[in-house]
Amino acid sequence: MTDRTENFADRTVDTLITDVRLADGSGAPMTDDRFDVALRGGRIHSITPAGERSGWQATQVVAGNGNVLSPGFIDVHTHDDTNVVRAPEMTPKLSQGVTTVVVGNCGISASPVTLKGDPPDPMNLLGEASAFQYPTFAAYVEALEKAQPSINVAALIGHTALRNNHMDRLDRPATQAEIEGMRAQLREALAGGALGLSTGLAYANANAAPTEEVLALAEPLAEAGGLYATHLRTEFAEILEALDEAFRIGRHARVPVVVSHLKCAGVDNWGRSTEILEALDKAQRFQPVGCDCYPYTASSSTLDLKQVTDDFDILVTWSQPHPEQGGKLLAKIAADWGVDLMEAAKRLQPAGAVYHCMEEDDVRRILRHPATVVGSDGLPNDPLPHPRLWGAFPRVLGRYSREQALFPLAEAVHKMTGLSAERFGLSERGFVREGYWADLVLFDPATVADAATFTDPMQPAYGISAVWVNGVLSWQDRAPTQNARAGRFVRRGTPQPVL
Repeated sequence: MTDRTENFADRTVDTLITDVRLADGSGAPMTDDRFDVALRGGRIHSITPAGERSGWQATQVVAGNGNVLSPGFIDVHTHDDTNVVRAPEMTPKLSQGVTTVVVGNCGISASPVTLKGDPPDPMNLLGEASAFQYPTFAAYVEALEKAQPSINVAALIGHTALRNNHMDRLDRPATQAEIEGMRAQLREALAGGALGLSTGLAYANANAAPTEEVLALAEPLAEAGGLYATHLRTEFAEILEALDEAFRIGRHARVPVVVSHLKCAGVDNWGRSTEILEALDKAQRFQPVGCDCYPYTASSSTLDLKQVTDDFDILVTWSQPHPEQGGKLLAKIAADWGVDLMEAAKRLQPAGAVYHCMEEDDVRRILRHPATVVGSDGLPNDPLPHPRLWGAFPRVLGRYSREQALFPLAEAVHKMTGLSAERFGLSERGFVREGYWADLVLFDPATVADAATFTDPMQPAYGISAVWVNGVLSWQDRAPTQNARAGRFVRRGTPQPVL
C-alpha cells in the first residue's frame, strides 16, 4: 500500500505541458524530438519523451502542439523599479515572455533613496517624487513582496541614487565621508540580496564623479559576490576610453563587469562596432566582462542637451512644461517656435526623447557577439515609450533569428535566458531543467514577432502562446490569466565569469 501511494503521489502534478520542442536555455542545438514537461510546487518536476505519461494526473494540461518551450526570458536591463510595485500586472513584460526583470540599471534605483525634493535627472525616469518611498533596500523588498508582481524581480543599486542620498549637490566629486556613507548603504543592500552596483556616468548628475569615487564605492562588491554594471561615461567618440574605465573598475573591485546597452552612438561613431568588440574581447582574456544590447537602432532616455544634434531624428516623448509637444520631432518643435534645436530642447526641460542614433550593422554585430545578452532598457513611465518596452524579446526571435538568420533559435534563447541567469547570479533559473524554477515560455517559432512600433508602441507580441512564472500559468492567448501574479524577489546567487 505504501509503495502504491508514493507512486501515485509521484505521478500527480500541478501542470502538464505536452508535445513541445525544447530550447532549454543552454544554447545547445535544438532537435525535432518532442517532450512532455511536468510542473509541481513551482518547479520543473520532470521532462520526458512525449506520450510516456499514461496514468499521470495533472490539475492543468496545456497542449504544446509541437511549439517551442523555453525558459522565461530574463530582461537584464530595465527601469521597472517602481512599476513592479505600482503596476504589478507588468503586462509590457509578461506579454512578451519575460518572467524576470533586473531593475536598478544606469545608476538609478528606487532604493535606497531619500529625496530632498524632486528626483534628479535621470532618476525622474522612474517616476515622480511620490514613487520613491523606500529609504532602505529592505523597505523596497518588503513592498515588492507585498505587491507580488506577475514577474520576478532582481535588483542592482544605483550610484546616482546613492549620491542623491549623501550629497548636497551632484555636480562635484563625493568626499571621503560621503563615499563611506554610500558604501554603508551598498553593503546593507548587498546583504539583503541585491545583485551589485550600477553606474550611469554619462548623465550630468553622475558625470562629475571621478573614476576614483567609483573605485572606492565598488570595493564591497567582491566580498558579497556582486557585479558591476555600467552605462559608460560616453557611448560616442571616446567610447574606448570609457570601456577602459569600466574594465579598470572591475579589475580593482575583482568583480564581473556588464557594459549596459553597448552601442555605437552618433553618426561619427557608426561602423566602430568591430573595434569596440575587439576591445571587449581583449579585456575578456584578463577579467570577466560581458554586455547587454537591445535590438533597435534608436535609444531612449531623458532629453539630454549633450545629445542634441541635427545628424539624426530626435523624437520628444514627454515634456513637463510643454506636454502638448510629446510625440513630435524636436526639429519640428524648433521650427514651429522659430528657434534652433538647442533652444527648443532647453525650453522643453525636463523632457524625454527617442534618439535614432545608431546604424543597423553595428546593432547586428553587437547582438550576435557571444558576450551579449538581451535587455530591453524600456521606460515604462514614458507616455509614448520606445517600442522595446513591449517588443524587445520577440523581436530577437522573429526579426533577427527567424527572418535574418543572425543566429539559430537556440542561441537567441540562450542570450535571453541561460547566459543571462549565469551572468547575474540568478540561481536555478534560465534553463529548462528538472528541479529548476518553472519560469517558462511556450511560443510558435514561425509566428513569434514584435507588434510594438514607434507610433503605436503599447502592443503585445504575436506568437507567445503561454507564460508560466514560478509554475503558475500567467499569460495565455495574448491576455493575462486571472489572479495569477506569482512573481517574487530574487536574491543574488553567484554571478558567473563570462570568459
